[in-house]
Amino acid sequence: MSNMRVNRPVRSAALVAVCSVWAGLSWAIELPEPATDDDFLHGSPEEVVLGQLLFYDPILSGNDNISCSTCHHPKFGTSDGVSLGMGEGGIGLGPKRIVDPENVPEDRVPRNAPALYNLGAKEYITMFHDGRVEVVDGVLTVPIEDPFFDRVNGILATQAAFPVLSPDEMAGHVNENPISKAVRKGRFSGEGGAWDLIASKVAAIPEYQSLFADAYPDTATRGIRFADISNAIACFIAEEFRADNSPFDAYLRGEVSALGPLATEGMELFYGDAGCADCHSGTFQTDHKFHAMGQPQFGPGKTLAFERGASDEGRFRVTGKESDLYAFRTPSLRNVTLTAPYGHTGAYADLWEFVTAHSLPRAAFHAWTPDMAVLPDLDVEDWIAWEDDREKAAILDAIEVEDRALSADQVDAIVAFMEALTDDTTRLGVPDAVPSGLPFEK
Repeated sequence: MSNMRVNRPVRSAALVAVCSVWAGLSWAIELPEPATDDDFLHGSPEEVVLGQLLFYDPILSGNDNISCSTCHHPKFGTSDGVSLGMGEGGIGLGPKRIVDPENVPEDRVPRNAPALYNLGAKEYITMFHDGRVEVVDGVLTVPIEDPFFDRVNGILATQAAFPVLSPDEMAGHVNENPISKAVRKGRFSGEGGAWDLIASKVAAIPEYQSLFADAYPDTATRGIRFADISNAIACFIAEEFRADNSPFDAYLRGEVSALGPLATEGMELFYGDAGCADCHSGTFQTDHKFHAMGQPQFGPGKTLAFERGASDEGRFRVTGKESDLYAFRTPSLRNVTLTAPYGHTGAYADLWEFVTAHSLPRAAFHAWTPDMAVLPDLDVEDWIAWEDDREKAAILDAIEVEDRALSADQVDAIVAFMEALTDDTTRLGVPDAVPSGLPFEK
């Protein structure tokens, strides 16, 4: 890492907290253990190759126009480069994605697309910003009861089954196609259910029949199920987006004696006085828990169909516990420099600003302005929650951390350390074509 000062634009004065000069690298810090092969899930080469093709193939969407990679593309750190994405009804990739005038989206995707790095690590026992898919005491829990989940191989494969059911993400709007109609009726598995219909589309393609037979030989006699699709995608994600070869990993393994001076200073702060590791702990800088950090709320929110407003109460909607109001899962910081914007709504496009906001969350909340979000043009009401004084007061009241003012130089150092967490190695990459023959964003 370079010892040069991190270049940054002029910041909002309200977000630049100045405190006493840090005294130096004078105390010992406790660092995590380096990752090993045993920490990760592993699939066969046949499963991984199959999963790669499925991940990039729009055949899994209701209208054959969106793939998993649309919102989780390696060009944007396995996310999509915007605060709130545009799934069904969009054209293009990342911040350049625009509205399809022939199929205008009903709304934005309500939460920022999370990065996929290291989701194949065995320590991951929660999925999604609110942890609605999780393993509790060794038992997989999901928001819907369905025998489908008896056939998937773990939590990552379970997670992969949900985006295809979302009208705004992949299924399509009401009555647009057989899959969206099945979702509307609450029919997910079983004959004629959404997962069954998608599996039938895939099974109708001869190349996929051959690939599935190689990866899962029993599909040649029993047929292809959506659980097989989920399992293969999970194998691909676990292998392709494994990120444990960063400069920091090399340091933990003793392959290098030190990081650069500024990154070392940031590491000392991160695991010391700045308190970042209170939540961003462990090998992948996450405690896998849920914390209320006072992130601005905008977009459609996560509410039930009969509810008014655009609130997103986070973990509370899973547990019903008041202590979980506006709490969201601690994200891993691996490849964090690649995955902007940040927060469950992607409220901050700039990592320096986001770190500063975390040090003084209440002041940052008051200083935040809508122009800090990255939102593709779409004629929807984005600011219902942000303009609701009661909602804003409730989010502020839920903040669970104390202020820890950081100087601009300290934020520079922490960001330099975060740069040392970068390993964007890909293995199979983006395929030239997919078995369906459908076009997809590259």
